[in-house]
Amino acid sequence: MKYNIAEKFVSINGEGMFAGQLAVFIRFCGCNLDCEYCDTRWANDMKVTFELLSEDEIYEYIKSTGVINVTLTGGEPLIQKNIYVLLEKLANDKSIRVEIETNGSIDILEFIDIENRPSFTVDYKLQGSGMESRMFLLNFNRLSSKDTVKFVVSDLQDLKKAKTVIEKFSLINKCHIYISPVFGKINPEQIVDFMKENHLNDINLQLQIHKIIWDPDKKGV
Repeated sequence: MKYNIAEKFVSINGEGMFAGQLAVFIRFCGCNLDCEYCDTRWANDMKVTFELLSEDEIYEYIKSTGVINVTLTGGEPLIQKNIYVLLEKLANDKSIRVEIETNGSIDILEFIDIENRPSFTVDYKLQGSGMESRMFLLNFNRLSSKDTVKFVVSDLQDLKKAKTVIEKFSLINKCHIYISPVFGKINPEQIVDFMKENHLNDINLQLQIHKIIWDPDKKGV
């Protein structure tokens, strides 16, 4: 099998459970959504330059880095043809930790039966994204303690909706939860104030570390 890879690199993990730790990133081309605040829209351009790599080549690159945290991102990894083959390949190596960043519109059911399956960071796209109607809500029934739901908020309205979704689907009892600001749209202090006012225990404020360390538009970080 061959996959269109927009970029591959080693950096720190900018968000999620392993934020601040080294990770090797595999970024796939193409996405089925078009979020208002997308910061990797370039990877979805039909004319983007990419490498055509097999599952063996991707695995060999990952192992060559000596890094154990692996992030599959995009674009949208789960729309890639034959992605199951790659996930099974990576799952066979228990010395690495694989995380998939997925946009919340794709059913993850067919992937959760993989032995030593990857962890999923599932987005819930709020109103500020323009894509909320595309969310596949049954995914919330498939998550476990190794998974994460991420809410990227643009304003107070998004924060209120995130709280509603968290409570409706009892997400605190199922998985990790992160709330992250759209870069430059909402002050993180507003999120902290909202969390305090609403007693949002066991929920994490997340800032994109890579956008603090480097230029927010810099690739390969």
